[in-house]
Amino acid sequence: MKILHSIKEFIDQNYQTPKGLVGTYIVEKMVRQHKPETEWTIGLLDLQDQDCVLELGCGAGYAIQMISERYLVQEIVGIDLSATAIRSATARNKKTMNNERTKLIQADFKDLPFPDKMFNKVYSIQTIYFWNEINTIVSEIYRVLMSGGMVVITFSNGKDNETWEGVKEVSENQVMPFMRETGFKDVSLVKGPDSRGFHTVSIKGTKK
Repeated sequence: MKILHSIKEFIDQNYQTPKGLVGTYIVEKMVRQHKPETEWTIGLLDLQDQDCVLELGCGAGYAIQMISERYLVQEIVGIDLSATAIRSATARNKKTMNNERTKLIQADFKDLPFPDKMFNKVYSIQTIYFWNEINTIVSEIYRVLMSGGMVVITFSNGKDNETWEGVKEVSENQVMPFMRETGFKDVSLVKGPDSRGFHTVSIKGTKK
């Protein structure tokens, strides 16, 4: 039982902060698993040519690749706490990194290394489960957004006939209320496509 528990802890840690060969496998696996919600999230952003875009938790860089190939956004920046993920994302996005449209940075959501009002679109896919300082992260997102800028936070809140009450508590009773307190307007929970039986939803909000 102790061995099984240790293996589970190792896998959980690698999903949060992927490391080494196992981490590389996991970030690439997540690319395949999360394609439906990634496509949907990008659609929600309503991207325009002049947009400066930030992804929180870029993983292996698949969403960034999709955006840079399909849209003429001014700039897209991805951050991730995992050096392994940043390496995978760099390999996937070499072309646009060479022309400086894309930047990838190892950083923590709680202390975003950007000036105020730098981005007008911020999004994150399947990271909310690891937000252990929600108020700080929401405040940082608000700080780096321009006035009128949009945030989209995509995650799963259940599977098949099951609702994940813990995720529902965090998203609907912590993240969304604090977004409103911070100054976001039009904060809403939007239902998305099911992906492998998982229920996809997004929290949307706009900075006043």
